[in-house]
Amino acid sequence: MEDIRLGEVESRFADIVWENAPIPSGKLVALCLEKLGWKKSTTYTVLKKLCERGLFKNEGGEVSVLITRNEYYSMKSEMFVMDSFDGSLPAFIAAFTSRKKLSDEDIAEIKRMIEGGGDR
Repeated sequence: MEDIRLGEVESRFADIVWENAPIPSGKLVALCLEKLGWKKSTTYTVLKKLCERGLFKNEGGEVSVLITRNEYYSMKSEMFVMDSFDGSLPAFIAAFTSRKKLSDEDIAEIKRMIEGGGDR
């Protein structure tokens, strides 16, 4: 699994792209100026990094998504379980539930997810 980690600033930038894609790169520059206070060069530097990591694509002046926000957070969750619990989902759940009791609704939803192959 590819290790795609985002720092806090990269994450804020990625959220802007995910919320607006596909988006013309000029409009992205304007949004980043408005929301992050970034200059054009900063926007393009961070965009280039995230394109190189395979998150986004900037082609013909349009920025599009290669990995959706949900896919990114799924990958991040998998990496956390791999790194922290040697890939054991049961070990993660045991650790999680040792401090937070699951409600009956949580348990029912998890059962539905397991029985449905992970579909929500």
